Amino acid sequence: MTQPPWRRERREHFPGVPAWSLATSRLAPEEFGVSRLEDVTREWAWGGDGTGGDGTGGDGTGGDNAGEGGAGRADGRGVRVCVLDTGVDAAHPRVGGLERSLVVADGDDLTVVDCDPVDPVGHGTACAGVIRSIAPAVSLTSVRVLTDGRSGSGAALLAGLRWAVEEGFDLVNLSLSTTRSQYLPALHELADHAYFRRCLLVASAHNMPVVSFPWTFSSVISVASHDEPDPMTYYYNPAPPAEFLARGVRVPVAWRRGREIRSTGNSFAAPHITGICALILSRHRWMTPFQLKSVLYLAASNVVTSKGGAHVRA
Repeated sequence: MTQPPWRRERREHFPGVPAWSLATSRLAPEEFGVSRLEDVTREWAWGGDGTGGDGTGGDGTGGDNAGEGGAGRADGRGVRVCVLDTGVDAAHPRVGGLERSLVVADGDDLTVVDCDPVDPVGHGTACAGVIRSIAPAVSLTSVRVLTDGRSGSGAALLAGLRWAVEEGFDLVNLSLSTTRSQYLPALHELADHAYFRRCLLVASAHNMPVVSFPWTFSSVISVASHDEPDPMTYYYNPAPPAEFLARGVRVPVAWRRGREIRSTGNSFAAPHITGICALILSRHRWMTPFQLKSVLYLAASNVVTSKGGAHVRA
């Protein structure tokens, strides 16, 4: 398969045509697969309802991936997800292993270096376990940017996120945010850069009614909680800035020292959406962030379509 457009070198610029444009009289635009809106259902998007697994397998045995538009349920195979958090315990049975574990090292020049796959807090392990439970064959990488589950420097967050974007991950789970406005310009620029590199950021809303970043940016998928128990039930939220609502109340999650607990927070709603996005991408590998967000909207539990004059749930 050739490189997708967003991974290639920039196309040739034609004299007399404004920058970023395409002289279609001399070079045909690339064809790109589309589907009619009424055809975009959960079955089309990832193969229908049902959970992706129990989160206990990380060896890629979550079932055969049907590929683009094929039959059968997607499992996240071929999709790379980066979890920016407190670290991830790769040995936890709900995580089932990591592709790589890294940390933003202290020092004057912040660098991202390999580290042991551990989580001194549990928060990152919880998020990784949720993603694995939805998309059992997904590839997970951990980057530790928080030290105690609540705090970490804005510089460390930027360094870790910049590394993830440049590494070309399909999805980055950010169950964290910052209220410090001095980091807003750099975070906003980096979020936009990720969007145009086809690296989609899934960010949890703040648990308190305060303004924070990056979940309030339009270039990310922002997620808050609903209080229903089904991990595959999620809703489109037409009242911004949180775009989607996913399971986030009394969620059974992995925790440190191999434990499992029930916890509540938007932090645990975001990885549900990250996992669902991984399912969609594993079945439709060429989707851009714009298309993926559109499909996520069309497959939401509260989105309706008109069939024969009657409105029914999609």
